[in-house]
Amino acid sequence: MNKQTEIGIIGGGLAGLIAAIHLLKQGISVTVFEKNTFPKHKVCGEFISNEVYSYLNYLGLNIASLHPATINTTLISNQDGKSISAPLEMGGFGVSRFTLDSYLADNVIVLGGEFIKSTVSQVNFKEDNFIITTENKETYQFIQVLGAFGKRSNLDTVLQRKFIQQKSPWLAVKMHYSVDYPSNLVGLYNFNGGYCGVSQVENKVVNICYLVHYKVFKKYKNIEAFQENVLYQNQKLKAIFTQAVPLFEKPLTISQVSFENKPKIENHMLMIGDTAGLIHPLCGNGMAMAIHSAKIASELVISFLKKEMNRDQLERSYSTIWNQNFRKRIQFGKLLSKIMLHDFASKNIMNLIAFFPSILSFIIKKTHGKELLDNI
Repeated sequence: MNKQTEIGIIGGGLAGLIAAIHLLKQGISVTVFEKNTFPKHKVCGEFISNEVYSYLNYLGLNIASLHPATINTTLISNQDGKSISAPLEMGGFGVSRFTLDSYLADNVIVLGGEFIKSTVSQVNFKEDNFIITTENKETYQFIQVLGAFGKRSNLDTVLQRKFIQQKSPWLAVKMHYSVDYPSNLVGLYNFNGGYCGVSQVENKVVNICYLVHYKVFKKYKNIEAFQENVLYQNQKLKAIFTQAVPLFEKPLTISQVSFENKPKIENHMLMIGDTAGLIHPLCGNGMAMAIHSAKIASELVISFLKKEMNRDQLERSYSTIWNQNFRKRIQFGKLLSKIMLHDFASKNIMNLIAFFPSILSFIIKKTHGKELLDNI
């Protein structure tokens, strides 16, 4: 068995890397298991609410050095192309996962964290310790493990998580483009069977990421045919796509994206980021939630290591605080998604917003959190 460090983190995505940095800065030893090499593009909306900006500064992260797009306005468009915009009171920024994750990983290394480039095949909890086994049969021992392995993983199957046993009808597609699009705007464009997010990231690159129900997508031979026949029905989306120059060789995709409820604790592991549950992309705030969940878990783990709470208290506290911060936002996101995916309902809500602009402000508040200033 390899030497023990205090904390093992399975997954080197946004939540996993933020948790590693937080813990390392408190002098806690951390090992991160990540099968991919940095940098890497990921299917993601790549917009982050400023609710987490102060927290990132607290961690010593210089996000400005990544030259993100500054975003202060949101736009919602229904299938007919009718759109309404509103200011984002707190604002946000756009940065690609390719750039951000690589920057965070570099910070983990500088702080003394260790990366194991391998897939985790099994996690066992025995005698108040965790044993992680990798695909090449190496084993590692930890006091606590955080699960940050994303939306859908083989480890979900190993852990027999309920959501992984159910088929999900959602497909996500993401691509970077060179196209003239306002740097301060995050747009959410509805189309038959799904919706599409558009916003700038660093270097004036535009990220376009959409979610579509598979029953709509499967009628077409490929992504290009689907976009031309479905997305282009929204005239605003058509105007964007027909001027856009692709910057990837081909789009990135993820199938069976699940929005089912996921337990926050599995086999005594604390689940963070998308591993703990997804908010619908229509709400445009999943990255901030992932960062916030990492903060919550890290602070509780620090208290646990200091013996200020036992394991049962750690697990109950994490589930309680997670639900206090995110459950209502996720529930509202599901409701909003159902409305916007229903043609008649989406038209009516757009008409209502046109007469009562405060409704859009209400929607923004319901899908965003407060600025993270506690304990900073």
